[in-house]
Order: sequence, then C-alpha cells, then structure tokens
Amino acid sequence: MPAMFALGEKVIGDPVLAMFAAFGSFAMLLLVDFSGTLRERLQAQAAIGLAGCALVCLGTLASQQIWLAVAATAIVGFAVIFVGVVSSVLAGATTSLLLAFILPVTLAGGPSAVGMRVEGWAMAAAASLVAVGLLWPTPTRGPLRSAAAVACRALAGRLRAEVAHVLSHEDAELALQRDEAVARAEEAVAALHRGFLATPYRPTGLSTATRTIVRLVDELNWLNTIVIASVSHVQDGAGHHAACAVRAAAAGVLEAGADLLEVTGGDCASLHGALAGLRTAVAAMEESAIAELPVGRVTDGSAAKGEQSVSELVTSLDPSFRAQELAYAVSLIGGNIDLTAAAERRSWLERLLGRQPQGLAGTLSAAEQRAGAHVDRNSVWLHNSVRGAVGLALAVLVASETGVQHSFWVVLGTLSVLRSNALNTGQNVLRGLLGTVAGSVIGALLLAAIGTNATLLWLLLPPVILLAGIAPAAISFAAGQAAFTLTLVILFNIIQPVGWRIGLLRVEDIALGCGVSLVVGLLFWPRGAAAALRRALADAYVQSAEYLARAVDYGMLCCDFSAGAPAAPAQDAARAAAASRRLDDTFRSYLAERGAKPVPLAGVTSLVTGVGGLRLVADAILDLWSHEDAPAAGDRTTARQELLQASEVVRAWFEDLARSLLDGSEPPAPLAHDRVADGRLVEAVRHDLSERDGRASATAVRMIWTGDHLDAVRRLQQVIAGTASAASGR
Repeated sequence: MPAMFALGEKVIGDPVLAMFAAFGSFAMLLLVDFSGTLRERLQAQAAIGLAGCALVCLGTLASQQIWLAVAATAIVGFAVIFVGVVSSVLAGATTSLLLAFILPVTLAGGPSAVGMRVEGWAMAAAASLVAVGLLWPTPTRGPLRSAAAVACRALAGRLRAEVAHVLSHEDAELALQRDEAVARAEEAVAALHRGFLATPYRPTGLSTATRTIVRLVDELNWLNTIVIASVSHVQDGAGHHAACAVRAAAAGVLEAGADLLEVTGGDCASLHGALAGLRTAVAAMEESAIAELPVGRVTDGSAAKGEQSVSELVTSLDPSFRAQELAYAVSLIGGNIDLTAAAERRSWLERLLGRQPQGLAGTLSAAEQRAGAHVDRNSVWLHNSVRGAVGLALAVLVASETGVQHSFWVVLGTLSVLRSNALNTGQNVLRGLLGTVAGSVIGALLLAAIGTNATLLWLLLPPVILLAGIAPAAISFAAGQAAFTLTLVILFNIIQPVGWRIGLLRVEDIALGCGVSLVVGLLFWPRGAAAALRRALADAYVQSAEYLARAVDYGMLCCDFSAGAPAAPAQDAARAAAASRRLDDTFRSYLAERGAKPVPLAGVTSLVTGVGGLRLVADAILDLWSHEDAPAAGDRTTARQELLQASEVVRAWFEDLARSLLDGSEPPAPLAHDRVADGRLVEAVRHDLSERDGRASATAVRMIWTGDHLDAVRRLQQVIAGTASAASGR
C-alpha cells in the first residue's frame, strides 16, 4: 500500500489516483485472504481486481446525482452481498468489493474522473498479484481436504480393527487395538466437523473439486454415526462372514480415497478397484441374506412363537442391513473422491470450456441451485442482503443530506458495524466509536509531537498499516478501528496536511454511519439468528421428512410393475437440499453472533447434523430400490401398505417437531419401536414375497431393509428430541 500510494502521490503526482491505489491495496490485501493453490489464489486476486475496476467505474458514473447514487448503492449492495451465497470465495471478498463501489460513489465525479480512479485501482490490483505471489506466499491450504483424508483413514482403521476383533471371537489384545482405533476415528471426524464450522461462510467454491470435497463432511459424519450404531450388531454377528467382508471392503475404499485426497489429480485405478470389490462383497452378502432369511417357516400360531419368529427374522437381517447401510455411505464417499480427482486431472482446455466429470453438474447450474435455494422469505442470507443494501443506501442519502465533508466514512461506518440484529449492531456501534475515538486521540497526540513532517509520516505509514491489518484478529474490533483511524489520519495528512482535525471529522462521520446501522438493525429482522435458526431447522426437517416419505413411496411403486417405471422424487430431493443450505448459513450466523447461547452448542450442532442424516437415509432408500428389476411371487400389497404407513408416521413426527420449534411448545416424544408393526410387515413378507420354493425373494430383503432404514430415523429422533426442547425456547 505505501508503495502504490507513493507511486501515485510522488511519481505520477495525482492525489486521486494515489488515494484509489492506496485503498485498492488495502481492499485486496488486507480485506481478503483466499485459500487454495498459488494458481487458484492468483486467479481469485485477478478476478477481484477486474471486478473492483468495474465497480469503481460504475460508482463514479452513479455519483453525479444523489438519487442515482442511492439507487445504485442499494442495487449493487444487494447484488454483491447476495452473490456471496454462491461461493465462499465471493463471500470472503464482499467487503473488498463493496469498498470498490462505496469509495467512488461517495466522491462525486464525472466521466472524466473515471480514468484516474480506475487506473489507481488497477495499479493496486497488479501490486496485489505481485504481493500474493512473491511476498511471503502462504502455502497451499485445504483444511477440509486434509481433515477429510485423515477421517477416511481413521474410519478405515476402525472398521478393520472391529472386523479383526469380531472374527477373533473377541481377543483381548485386539479389543484394545479396536478401542484405540475407535478413539482416533472419533477425534478425526470431530476435527473435520470443527473445521467445517470454523468459517463464517460455507467453505465451498464453484470449482468442481471444492464442490465435491464439501459433500464429504456430511457423508463422513453419517458414516461415523452408522459405524457407532452398528458396533453391537457386528459383535452379535461374529459368524456372519459376508457382513464382515463388506466392512473390510469398505475399509479398502476409504484407504484408497484417503490416498487420493492427499495428492492432486491422482490415479483413481486403486479406488475403482476397491469400489468394485465393495460392490462384489455387497452382492455376495445380499445373496447370503436371501438364502438365510427364514421367511418360509410357519409358526404354530401361539403369540410367543409368533413373536419369536418375528424376532428371528428381523435379527437375521440385522448384520446384513448394517453392512449394506455402511456400504452405501462408503460408496458415496468414494464416488465424491473419484469426481474430485477426475476434475483435477482435466486439461487446461477442458477447464476453460467448463467440461465437468460425468455425473456432476456444471458451474453455472451449481451457482443457480445455490442462489435459488436462498430466494426464500425465511433465508437469513436474503435478509442480510436486503438489510445491507438498505443500510448502505440510507448512509449515502444521510451523508449527502447532512453535507459532511467525508461522506465516504459515513457509509464505511455503516458497513463496519451492521450485523444480523439490533443487539449486536449496538454492541459494534459502541466498539466502533470507542476505537475511532482512541485512534483519533493517538493521531492527534502523534501530530502534536511531530507536526506535519512528511518524512516522519511516510516512515510511520507502513508499521501503522501492519497494525491495522493485525489488530482486528489479534486484539479486537475496537483496536482494529483505532488502527484504521490512525492510518487514515496519517494518509490524509500526507495528501493534504490538516493536522488532528481529520481524526475529529472521522469520529463525526463514523457516528453518523453507526446511527444508520443501528436504525436499520432495529427495523429489519431485529430478533437475530436464534429465531431464524428455529425457522430454518423447522423448514429443513419438514422438507427432509417429506423427501424421505417420497423415497419410500418410490420404493413401493417399484414393487408395482403394473404402474410402469416410477420417477425418482428429484424435486423433493432438491427442496430438501435447498432447505439444508439455508440451515447451514443460518447456523453460521448463529455461531457468529455474540452473547450467551440459549442452547449448548453441541446440542444445536446435533439438531443441524440430524437434517443431513435424514436426507442421506432418503438417498439410501432410493439407491436400495434402484436395483429392483424383476418381479417376485405375490402381490406385495400388504407389505407395501405397512411401509407406507410407517413412513407417514415418521413424516408426521417431524412435522410436529417443526411446529414445536416455531411456537415454543413441547416437542413430541420419540416414536417407540413398534414391534406389532414389525410383526405385520414380517407376516406380509412371508405371505406375499416368498418364491415358490419357499425362499425369500430379493424384494423381501429390500422390504425389511427399508423398514430398518425407517427404524434408524426413529433412533435419530431420540438424539434430537431432548435438544429440540431447549431450542424451541422452553
């Protein structure tokens, strides 16, 4: 920044160009911090530089009329803030892009002023590329990717340790090794989730690799839940070698996936071989389950014998169901890693033409889906975009009507302190004003000591800029405001020596901007992210439960060959995914808000991750029935009705949960395991879905497994019901 400022002020001799070069450097080197490889960071820097030049041009042209400036600020402010939902790269650059527009729109100038302003910003953009590439370049950062690799390897180690323990008939030494592997896996998955939630924005971009990597977070969380839930079932099924073979094959997929995540664009041959081995193991297990299922045995009619028969049938399928559930989760993980590596192996021409690996939507489609998910009245991101646009436009109007000397600082003050509710805005107003006053006092004392000695001011500028960059993160928001104020006092006294008065003017302007922020915070959605989180949770659970019910419907329609091939519930899946995206952004806003949280963070996190689990169960049911390709004996009607009724009960429970979150009533009690319904389903399978030789059909197994998936959702209710009571405000 000092170099660009000196080039504009002393060499070129244009104060306006110098000011835009200085603020452009500040915007592109202190207000953004891109991650990824050096090439990706340079691409992002170049893109933000080009976008900034366009916004400088637009802001300058809009600055000629106050009504045009206000309208343009509202439109540009909304667009820049809202587009951040598409990518964390864009979201992280929001303040920098807004600064590129706010500075020129608040400094009136005609078309003749565009050239120098854009030239100053372009100089800063070029300097930022040099600085990012050559001055202490940061190493490649992919925290999610490395954490996902560690989690994959740890879960693979846990699976292998548990299989070895089971097949050894619970050897004591192997039991100790298993316990150590369990602890490593738990910590690795927890670290991945912490890293995922540590950023204010969902850490994903529009590039293919970043889109696929972020999916691994939910999938690895779900896989860990499955592994935990299936431990007792593996121990009970020690002799079930087919299920153990599936778990060992799944471990191979996870290890091959971890190897690929640790390199860029690696060869997928090993992963493909592991996935093929997993499919073979699953097919063998399904055959084993069909052969061993006691579906053709008839009881003597007594209640005790009948209950024992039901228990015998359901228990016989437990190990195979757990292994099938685990295999599907691992297949999803392996598929996403495969897409990641395939995307990274593309040539530069394929990247330029936007060619995607097969099975993945294009960049434009992904952007449309993400933006479309937030075109909803309950979207916190939409609320924040409207709030920010109104606040910035109002600040431009207030600055013009009050005739302040530095209207730019009024708008910047609004941008600095506006938060998601009035309470937090008020807290930032106080901190912002205190920091500005402190910076002004220090600046005044400094100028009183050294006067307007230009040489000393130039020497002080670099360390003060360094302090302004470090203080917000290392000390506090108020300290950052103080350091930034001191930077501006020095900067403007170099351009036009006016002494300590510039600090006083900045206090007045920031106070106006803070007042605008406080008014906007009071008028627009002042309840904050906690209330929005309850709404987002309610919506996400309703949409996900509806998707689950439609997935079961799809499976049952697959049993009715007279109706033709059914269509998968793609629209329900899309609505559930959109609600989940809105929930993720709302949850991050909730985490970012200061103040006491009414619900422990661990409890809220379990509510949020429960949504992902519900959607993944629906995905698993769809995948389960995608293999239904041949009719079995029997009409299947009774078994279908039992499963449809069970899914409707589950859907209704989540609707009741959503209502309790919205109105603060007591959440519903978790559904109990309905053994009577199990019995009816088993008897329906016995009568309708056995082959002529008395053996069970593949459809019979899928029917029982669908019921098991619904039972897994019932167990999920037990996890979230207690936390939901606190989240509903009781």
